[in-house]
Amino acid sequence: MNRRKQLKVRHKYLEQLIAFKDTEPVKVITGIRRCGKSSLMLLMQEYLIRQGIPEEQIIAINFESLTFQEMTYKDLYNYVKNKVTTENTYYLFFDELQKIDQWELAINSFRVDFNCDIYITGSNSYLLSSEYSTYLSGRYVEIKMYPLSFSEFIDFHGYQVTEYKTPMGHVKKRAVNEQQDIVELSDLFDAYMRYGGMPGIADVGLEQDKAFILLDGVYSTVVVRDILERERNRKGRQVTDAELLRKIILFLADNIGNTTSFNSISNTLVSEQMIVNREKQGKPANQTIAAYIGALKETYLFYDVKRFDIKGKEYLRTLGKYYIVDMGLRNYLLGIRDRDRGHALENVVYLELLRRGYDVAIGKVDTLEVDFIATTATEKLYIQVTETMKDETVRQRELKPLQKIPNNYKKIVLSMDLALDDDYDGIHVVSIVDWLLS
Repeated sequence: MNRRKQLKVRHKYLEQLIAFKDTEPVKVITGIRRCGKSSLMLLMQEYLIRQGIPEEQIIAINFESLTFQEMTYKDLYNYVKNKVTTENTYYLFFDELQKIDQWELAINSFRVDFNCDIYITGSNSYLLSSEYSTYLSGRYVEIKMYPLSFSEFIDFHGYQVTEYKTPMGHVKKRAVNEQQDIVELSDLFDAYMRYGGMPGIADVGLEQDKAFILLDGVYSTVVVRDILERERNRKGRQVTDAELLRKIILFLADNIGNTTSFNSISNTLVSEQMIVNREKQGKPANQTIAAYIGALKETYLFYDVKRFDIKGKEYLRTLGKYYIVDMGLRNYLLGIRDRDRGHALENVVYLELLRRGYDVAIGKVDTLEVDFIATTATEKLYIQVTETMKDETVRQRELKPLQKIPNNYKKIVLSMDLALDDDYDGIHVVSIVDWLLS
């Protein structure tokens, strides 16, 4: 198993796979194109070999390769069957399995017929839609993969975080590389905000032209192959207009963190004459918008967040928000700009909450809004995100919704620019950079 280059280990995801090794559930790794799923599969294979598993017991297929592109689910079954020659456990790795029509029949047969441990990846959530996952009868575990966190970004770009004492005795952090070059964390965070967390950026370097060429490849693959071509292949009629799809993508990218409805998107596009009102044809524009946004969510390019009434304790049906999977992709689409940095910071925090395993909603308390309610089985957080806490007006605006919440769960404000105080009657104020690295 020779590798062209040393793969960077993404410990959190690899540890999740290792924890489920030799267990019955099929391990399904999902996430946007180029976020590192294939590398994670290779890392798992390398781990198995270090554990003494013979290479003959590891069967790996990447369906992006021309070698396997004409394969049917029956061909796949026979291919694996011919390689299973002993009663030992075989480790099966299938990359971009959604390319195989009726793949689930082969997977189920492997589970029934062989002593095997199965790992698959997919760049489209319909891989696990009810239509398909019923074939697995719930016997799978999903590993949700995202672009690099800020901590991983620092590591992938060759830096380590170190601590030092200031002349005043305060402990601060900065980054150092192998050449002992010292970089402020704020400068690395600016680079993260600009170029995003696609792992391939570390290979081409932090140069805008090269980074945007790589991001163009990600965008084109998602839009052309994963959405438009798949829709044609399954003879779908809803998502067929490439220009309309791009307009909706640009609208969502431009409006991250803004409350949004299908109607508001439709109205904007109609005003730009990008979509006509189709009610006379019996097909309202809102249905069209919903289908296109559904396709974008399926490919993990955008995530939607529902609103939750904190006092009424119920989800609201209207006016959720959308966030993009990677800030680098947003900057590639819209160009570099600073005018909505607050929403960009929200986007980074939202993705980090997903990485940490939280369910995330937007909070409504009376007429005010809490940026995020983050919950797990054992924890609940209320979070505000703001660029600065030094301005008195901004400080009061950010604190007020948290102060109105009638419970004792943890409440924090994440900010780039802190005031002297870090606690306001139990509401903690934390540096976004420190929180991302915590």
